[in-house]
Amino acid sequence: MPLRSFIEIPADSHFPLENLPFGIFKPRNDAARVGVGLGDYVVDLCVLQEAGHFPDLQDRQIFARDSLNEFLALGRPAWKIVREVLQNLLAADTPTLRDDKKLRDRAFHRQSDIAMQLPAKIWNYTDFYSSYHHAHNVGTMLRGAENALMPNWKWLPVAYHGRASSVVVSGTEVRRPKGQIKPPDVPTPVFGATKSLDYELEIAFLIGPGNSLGQPVPVDQALDHIFGFVLMNDWSARDIQAWEYQPLGPFLAKNFCTSISPWVVTMAALEPFRRPLLKQDPEPLPYLRAKNDFTFDIQLEAKLQTGKMKSPHTITRTNFQNLYWSVAQQLAHHTVGGCNLQPGDLLASGTISGETEESRGCMLELTWRGANALKLPSGEERKWLEDGDSLSITGWCQGDGYRVGFDEVSGKILPVA
Repeated sequence: MPLRSFIEIPADSHFPLENLPFGIFKPRNDAARVGVGLGDYVVDLCVLQEAGHFPDLQDRQIFARDSLNEFLALGRPAWKIVREVLQNLLAADTPTLRDDKKLRDRAFHRQSDIAMQLPAKIWNYTDFYSSYHHAHNVGTMLRGAENALMPNWKWLPVAYHGRASSVVVSGTEVRRPKGQIKPPDVPTPVFGATKSLDYELEIAFLIGPGNSLGQPVPVDQALDHIFGFVLMNDWSARDIQAWEYQPLGPFLAKNFCTSISPWVVTMAALEPFRRPLLKQDPEPLPYLRAKNDFTFDIQLEAKLQTGKMKSPHTITRTNFQNLYWSVAQQLAHHTVGGCNLQPGDLLASGTISGETEESRGCMLELTWRGANALKLPSGEERKWLEDGDSLSITGWCQGDGYRVGFDEVSGKILPVA
């Protein structure tokens, strides 16, 4: 039975009382601060804190910040207390806020009346490569099916360090990047705008409390360091990437823009949607073996809309369960050499693809490196993203009579500067 709030919430809303995602919002003519999503509203935690509803928090101004970093650093005990207070305060049968019209008018903002910001100051950003089907598809294109996976892929969560300064909030326009490209029919590279602009459907998580330099996080303690999850689009210039990635990996092909959703769905909200992690063969090394490792049942979709289309068209349907490596394994591997994570660090899944063609999480796979154009309802075709195209990613967990969702991450392609 779904939880009931005194606020009317549609059954298909991404933000029921079971969710309460955290974000940074900016009302008109006022400072940015912390809120949670509830139905079509943002609940202002700064106002509720001033009214004395979070007495256990020592820092009376923690929700007046323009980022979640200080709250993230407090850890699971504080997150648990705040969630319990909010679920009780916003419940249908709790009169405290329900019957206090003056406080309620100050604490509730319609989402249509505010602007969402980046949820955290992201000091570091790491992108993994944890989807078996994505890695196998890409490897097949480059090396053939017999050698699709590199020898290390099933032994460790492969990753690269990305550029944190170009992580942007959903809705930010994406400028087509330039770089060196080596066409197959010319002897030397040329400089110019990418002709192979792509999206990558991903989910990323934000670090709460960090770890000290030189002190790894054991895999069975990894979840104590994860606050919650966002949707992510790791925009990619495939032709630039093909020339530059050997031997050190992505650089200009990835550092021009990475979009994330503004709402952070917490580990606690996702707890009912835990699912067993798929069997890993070979068995991981001991430092990557968690006692009861798991994944989440999160349905994911990518939608494309061209300038000629009246509405977006779904081009990918996949699920977070398609990841081979768990978030606990990703975090444990990240820190095993002594790397110190910090509150607000962003760790991403890599493109999430499944077995079927429609579950492929990027244009590279959907069009098989541009060989098979994607046909759209408008009669247009796409091998890669073109100027004026808009790409959005959404995701949700389906409960019994309610959804725990992420809303969306979106961006529109602008011509090269």
